[in-house]
Amino acid sequence: MSTRFAFWRKEVEEAFSEQEEHARPGVWSDFILGSQDGLVNVLGVILGVAVASQDMRIILAGGLAATFAESISMGAVAYTSTIARRDHYLKEVEREKREMRELPEREREEVREVLARWGFEGKQLEEMTDHIVSKETAWLEFMMAHELSLAPVDRDQARRSALLVGIAAIVGSLIPLAPFLFTGGAIFNGILASLAVSAAALFIIGWYKAKKTVGRPARSGAQMLLIGIVSALAGFGIAYLVGAPGG
Repeated sequence: MSTRFAFWRKEVEEAFSEQEEHARPGVWSDFILGSQDGLVNVLGVILGVAVASQDMRIILAGGLAATFAESISMGAVAYTSTIARRDHYLKEVEREKREMRELPEREREEVREVLARWGFEGKQLEEMTDHIVSKETAWLEFMMAHELSLAPVDRDQARRSALLVGIAAIVGSLIPLAPFLFTGGAIFNGILASLAVSAAALFIIGWYKAKKTVGRPARSGAQMLLIGIVSALAGFGIAYLVGAPGG
């Protein structure tokens, strides 16, 4: 779970309105992660249960159990992984402060190297370096952002991330489960409807991700659909083999 979370969690930044308000880092990635993961996992579970049991009550019970177990688990992973990033950031802050005190010339040279990569040179390079290292706060934040490529993380962000991922996981999990409520007990029809609705939802998630960030919406939607359905079918296959007679 945590490995998959780390893989999918890419921060998405977006600008809005004339006031240049920006979306909080991780908001869209948290929503996409939670909804996709919930949808894919529950789809795999209920497909396997549906084929193995042919009992609507078991399908619904298994789907709901997977829904809430998944949402709690995903929310907890979101919280702990964000706290881990926060702890790492704070540890690196203390290390940078110590190096600024004990090895100021080396740290100054690292500032110069970053500025040189940006195209500053000669007198302008030295002036820019002097301005930055003259203010400890500016120097520290410059090193954290541009040497270590780290951004600050607070506990409120961890709580927001956990809540958003957990809610998104519930929403995503209910998508493949809902069609079974409207098929009049016909298991096969429920399976087909669940696959169709889930495929459409995965495509929309991928399409919307590309629209809000970068990339080709149709291609992103197709990729999300393919990855999600293949993952769900893998879960279905395992559930079916375990639940099949003699399995």
